[in-house]
Amino acid sequence: MPRIKALIKRSNFVWPAVCVLFAAGCATIHVSTDYNHATDFATYHTYSWLRVKAGNSLWANRIQADVNSQLAAKGWTEVPSGGQAAVAAFGSTREQPSLETFYDGFGPGFGGWYWRGWGYDTGIATTQVVYTPVGTLVVDIFNNSSRKLIWRGVAHRALNTNPAKNEVQLQKAVRDIFANFPPPSAG
Repeated sequence: MPRIKALIKRSNFVWPAVCVLFAAGCATIHVSTDYNHATDFATYHTYSWLRVKAGNSLWANRIQADVNSQLAAKGWTEVPSGGQAAVAAFGSTREQPSLETFYDGFGPGFGGWYWRGWGYDTGIATTQVVYTPVGTLVVDIFNNSSRKLIWRGVAHRALNTNPAKNEVQLQKAVRDIFANFPPPSAG
């Protein structure tokens, strides 16, 4: 009996820790980029904005400021119009459904497994659909003269209920999008 109590006591610590690690893994920013491999990005030094679209003007301004900061760090200069490149950004949110199951009343067998074989668990499992807001940011860079897409960066992340934390996450997402920008020139 002392072994079972020790196992239950240890599992009361382990399960929450596993859940926290899982939730932390789900909170990562997923970034992908693609580009026209024939483009020589070393020839681009200026850009102009085509448009920024987001849920509201506050977020549109934040997106534009963060992209401007990253492009300036890469040696690109914003001009009011007629830049070598044209930039567009689109931010949106959607509700992503997921299933969450909560267990109550675990017996020593954790889900029906007892020390001497299968048995009945006295616990109750409740499953519900939970909707998590997920933000997506797409940044496109076009050749201004041909109007052809030359680079795209996309970031996805679950949003927080705290707008200040989402603003920090937006900055990190834009930084991650531009981490390997400009791509290597065609050789």
